[in-house]
Amino acid sequence: MATTKQRQAAKRNIRHAISMAKRKRTISNMPKETRTALGKQGAAVAQRKRQGGTRPKTRRELYAEAQRRNIPGRSKMGRAELARRLGES
Repeated sequence: MATTKQRQAAKRNIRHAISMAKRKRTISNMPKETRTALGKQGAAVAQRKRQGGTRPKTRRELYAEAQRRNIPGRSKMGRAELARRLGES
C-alpha cells in the first residue's frame, strides 16, 4: 500500500503532466510510441474513409452481426477479435 507521501507525489506528478500537456499540445513533444500509434490510427481512419462506410466499425455493430450469426463467446470478445471472427478485417 502506498504511503501518504507517495500518494501526494503521484498526484503532484499527474497535475504536472496535465499542465505540461496543455502547454505543449504538439505531436512532436509526445513520445515516439504515441506518435507512431496516432499515425497508424489516422492512417486507418483515412483508409476507411476511402473505402466507404459499408462495413461495421464499432464494437456494438460487430457484436450485433455476431449475434445475428450466433457466434459463441461473442460477449467476451473485443472489437478486433469480433472483426477477425466475422472476417471483417
